[in-house]
Amino acid sequence: MMISTKGRYALLVMIDLAQHENQGNISLKAISERQDVSMKYLESIVSLLREGGLVVSTRGKEGGYQLARPSTEINVNEIIRVTEGSLALMACSNCEENVCNRADMCLTQPMWQKLEALIEGYLSRISIHDLAMGAV
Repeated sequence: MMISTKGRYALLVMIDLAQHENQGNISLKAISERQDVSMKYLESIVSLLREGGLVVSTRGKEGGYQLARPSTEINVNEIIRVTEGSLALMACSNCEENVCNRADMCLTQPMWQKLEALIEGYLSRISIHDLAMGAV
């Protein structure tokens, strides 16, 4: 598992929105300038975040983005899943039905599944608020 720039920048967007949570709509231009990430790339990221129900957008002169829920209620695991998809470490655990022909005799699969559960559990306990406040 490797988190791409899309996942890392999505975290930056969400942290930025959390830091400005009480300021109304935040323009993508402002986020782009503060985070030093191109507007074009951020557009694709916020689109995923909006589709995933993590941000809401408003059009118009006073438009921009806001968190869909309080920053204390949005965790890192949600953001990574929306932007990256699966957090699976092994291809054989990346699908609903295990298609590996060695699954019946694989002695390492339980270990990978437990490690994935630990990672998900850890990321689920970290809110965007925690990151925005430097509390991690």
